[in-house]
Amino acid sequence: MAKKAVAQKEPVKVREKKLANGNVSLYLDIYRNGKRHKEYLKLYLIDAKTPIEREQNRQTLATAQAIKSKRLIEIQNGEYSFTHQFKENTPFLEYYRKMVRERNTPDSRGNYGNWQSCLRYLEMYCDENTTFRDVTPEFILGFKDFLENVEKDTHKRKGPRMERDEFQGLSQNSKASYFRKLCACINHAFDERIIAINPLRGIEGFKDAEVKRDYLTLEEIKTLAETPCRYPVLKRAFLFSCLTGLRKSDIQKLVWGDVQKFNEFTRIVFKQKKTGGQEYLDISPQAEKYLGERGNPEDPVFSGFTYGSWTSVELQRWSMKAGIEKNLTFHCGRHTFAVLMLDLGADIYTVSKLLGHKELSTTQIYAKVLDKNKQNAVSLIPEIG
Repeated sequence: MAKKAVAQKEPVKVREKKLANGNVSLYLDIYRNGKRHKEYLKLYLIDAKTPIEREQNRQTLATAQAIKSKRLIEIQNGEYSFTHQFKENTPFLEYYRKMVRERNTPDSRGNYGNWQSCLRYLEMYCDENTTFRDVTPEFILGFKDFLENVEKDTHKRKGPRMERDEFQGLSQNSKASYFRKLCACINHAFDERIIAINPLRGIEGFKDAEVKRDYLTLEEIKTLAETPCRYPVLKRAFLFSCLTGLRKSDIQKLVWGDVQKFNEFTRIVFKQKKTGGQEYLDISPQAEKYLGERGNPEDPVFSGFTYGSWTSVELQRWSMKAGIEKNLTFHCGRHTFAVLMLDLGADIYTVSKLLGHKELSTTQIYAKVLDKNKQNAVSLIPEIG
């Protein structure tokens, strides 16, 4: 006679505990090796009466389920222990500095400069005795308020503080970037089980400000192509960026082994330095001519091309010589390619793939710059004089 299958007990369950104030506290009921353990999540359901409050409860439950899934994986991998001690006494600034150092390596995709700048403001905001036990929602909101009111480059000055009427705060995008770095550090600490609860839940960051995006017209590209530049490799690299959308960092590390033939097209096979994404970019014959003479597979395509303050100066000299009154940067070259493709009729999805964007919303910024529907609409206005 066949034995009945014994149902296996679910090792982790989300349970509720009614509180005196009417709210509901969520906790995990963890059963392992015949032992039971409760892990209170410091997550609470409220008596929801409005759609916003109901949505808040839904997100709170989703967070609890996510923590439950994390504990299940830890149990399956043999990583979970009832005696596990979170390392909330870990020094916060020391931990952040370690993350900064990890982004100062050739293989790192992190924005080291912004991480380093954020560190300077964190060192002004808190002291060396701060631990992750102190990193509460209040601490995070306090840093957000600090960024709103701190003077730009205060940490670089040795002289007296500027008068209030000369005060210059951080730009909106600097505030947004530095706050994201703090959030990345806290999320990393949560993933490493330094802290038991992520204090970022429900806290919104800064919105990025819209910035003007300079780009060149097709006629301006042609003018630059016909204008001599003091450094030919700089001219080749910039025009190549305009015709392919490649970032300066990817142009710098491009080697001949990355340049391949794919049917009748020349294809660039590379990993984006910024995102780490593997890309396959077919380039036009117009762009191909700026590659120059093929070398050995490990040779740089744009040998001698570096990027620094001198590059910006030479780009401006070149543009002035060409009679173009625009701020030439390699960002401008990438923007030029995006707008050029959309202007010539390429669909936004394809342009997004050519630029290596992970999100279509990133590419839609360029569609906003070049809004054909708006142009067509205003063109409908008849002559009135």
